[in-house]
Amino acid sequence: MRTANRSFVVLSWLLSSQSFAATISTNGEDLLPLYYPEEDVVSISTGTYKAIHLAPSVTSVIHADEIKASSARTLDEVLETVAGLHVSKSSARNSSIFSIRGINTDSNPQVLLLVNGLPFNDLLSGSRPPLFRLPVENISRIEVIRGPGSAVFGADAFAGVINVITKDGSEIDGSAIGGRAGSFDTQEGWAQYGGDHAGWDVAVSIEYSSSVGDRGRVVNSDYQTLLDLEFGTAASLAPGPLETGYSMLNSSISLKRDRWSIWFNSWNLDDAGIGPGVAQALDSVGRQENDQYSLVLDYKDGEIAKDWRLDSRLSYRLFDQQVTYQILPPTTVVPIGVDGNICFPPDCAPAGMVNFSDGLWGNPGGKQTETRLKVAGFYEGWRNHLLRLAVGVDRDEIVARETKNFGPGVIDGAVSPIDGTLTDVTGTSNIFLTPRSRTVNYLSLQDEWRLARDWELTAGLRYDRYSDFGNTTNPRLALVWEMDYFLTSKLLYGRAFRAPSMTELFFENNPIVIGNSNLKPEIVDMMELVFDYRPKPRHQFTLSLFSYKADNLIEFVNGVAQNSHAQYGHGFEVETKWYATEKIQLKSNFAFQYSIDADDNSVIANAPRRQLFLAANWRPDLEWLFYGQANWIMNRSRSISDPRPAIADYATVDVSLSYQPANYDWEVSASAKNIFDQDSRDPSDGRIAEDYPLEGRSFYIEARYKLN
Repeated sequence: MRTANRSFVVLSWLLSSQSFAATISTNGEDLLPLYYPEEDVVSISTGTYKAIHLAPSVTSVIHADEIKASSARTLDEVLETVAGLHVSKSSARNSSIFSIRGINTDSNPQVLLLVNGLPFNDLLSGSRPPLFRLPVENISRIEVIRGPGSAVFGADAFAGVINVITKDGSEIDGSAIGGRAGSFDTQEGWAQYGGDHAGWDVAVSIEYSSSVGDRGRVVNSDYQTLLDLEFGTAASLAPGPLETGYSMLNSSISLKRDRWSIWFNSWNLDDAGIGPGVAQALDSVGRQENDQYSLVLDYKDGEIAKDWRLDSRLSYRLFDQQVTYQILPPTTVVPIGVDGNICFPPDCAPAGMVNFSDGLWGNPGGKQTETRLKVAGFYEGWRNHLLRLAVGVDRDEIVARETKNFGPGVIDGAVSPIDGTLTDVTGTSNIFLTPRSRTVNYLSLQDEWRLARDWELTAGLRYDRYSDFGNTTNPRLALVWEMDYFLTSKLLYGRAFRAPSMTELFFENNPIVIGNSNLKPEIVDMMELVFDYRPKPRHQFTLSLFSYKADNLIEFVNGVAQNSHAQYGHGFEVETKWYATEKIQLKSNFAFQYSIDADDNSVIANAPRRQLFLAANWRPDLEWLFYGQANWIMNRSRSISDPRPAIADYATVDVSLSYQPANYDWEVSASAKNIFDQDSRDPSDGRIAEDYPLEGRSFYIEARYKLN
């Protein structure tokens, strides 16, 4: 056997032994790379550190050097490289959808996004903040679970969990600046500092980006086009481009010392366009502004008592949303009911046809706060067991504000025309959401039990009690078998839930959707079988098979939120990594899923049934790096009620070239996205008939400089 294989055998045996596993569990990820340099270590699966091939979940990890090599600019671009995960655009302002294993909805609250373990989901929708985009320069690594994660993370860890981990001071190691410029008047810059001060590991990062967006993403007809045809008007702004410009600032300060760590983050989105318009009618003047501030205090003690460790966290997050929506353009004419909302027969009887001479305006916004306390204890006093007990409480509050020129308390359908004068309904019963709060208490228990040297069973259970809709209990079981030195198999079962959002529970006075306080949480039960094969330290092959059933799925039926249907799905994912030579690295994945509505057996709309991703790194010497990737998105079905032809498949190719001269502290690179200018589109709901065009060909240049 060659030396590399002998080393791999020894290291695999070390990982499977009880004593070594206990060392890893106790000391985290610091020791493992010394023994097993090619193995990733993750905590997202269990809350304890595990070598990824032993983790009781289907987990992918993307590191900072991989992100840098690919010239990815945002989290979305990185996630599109993960097997079974597709990033598309929603009709809700062109926000991002993270579609995993056929679980695909327009609001997309079924995927939990964490940054340093802190949920970044929006209370109003349950998804990420509207138009959320995250730059990548401060990312150390990204861990992704495909499949349920509620037994550890609670709500919204339904289809998957994404944890973005930022760089600490030792990773930044000094001062660095950089910038990028390119197509669509894109300008980006960053400055970072990392070092040790009085025993504190300090990391500071500031990232700025702005763009006017691709003005070539033109739609030829929109929702107002349909209204014009029906009512004989000519108000539509189509043909016209999607409004995708933005300006964004992301800042982070991290302090770590001994058992303590403090992290502060501010994420500020300004002057962001509304994509296709909030009602799928082009809106050239509407804008979205988001300000989010997060503060996290962690205390970890490796030995609070004999055989006990402690992991505790106190966090606070403030999210303030300010928006301006021209819902329909000037001179639009629509039927209005006595409540002042748009009213189409036969669902309601209009009080009159109203001309909105300056457009139909609605400016909903508000302030959301989240306070979270978690205490987790780890007990290692039982032979072959690692117990994790966690308790916590979350307190969420939302106070809305709104101005508009329609709706209850504003008009009654008897007067026309209506100009652009706005009425402030904040603090009245006519607002879209009265002040709401939610308290969540939870308790979870997990046991990692090493049955034998090469068998481990993970069993967990989490109980959540919500103040606004009730209780939910979610179990998990995972059996991991190291079949030999090169092959590990996993049999996984998990249940997860998605709590109804504030919109689904309590929305009112809205022309499109109304909440329902009697909703139950969405539930998914998933079975997975995984084979992880690593014949050499630099060769990896993973096959994941899955089958699931999702119940109580929430959708708006005739405008009212309902637990309306169930969904079945199954499929598989194949991932490979191969260091072909010391200079060439190859990576690929293929995913297949088939998901149907349990009521009518129709294929779930918009989610790709097949995905293929290929990437290659070539480093001819220490100074040059060539990178290329190709991504195919295939077999997206329409809704059963949508008569349009099937959504066209597409393939995009991206390339980049980097140069860093030896013994110098600067680096330059150039990249091209969608180099063949593929006409790729994401599905619309039909009000924009030709779907949403994605970005065309683009080019970027980048420079970095390490100051010390």
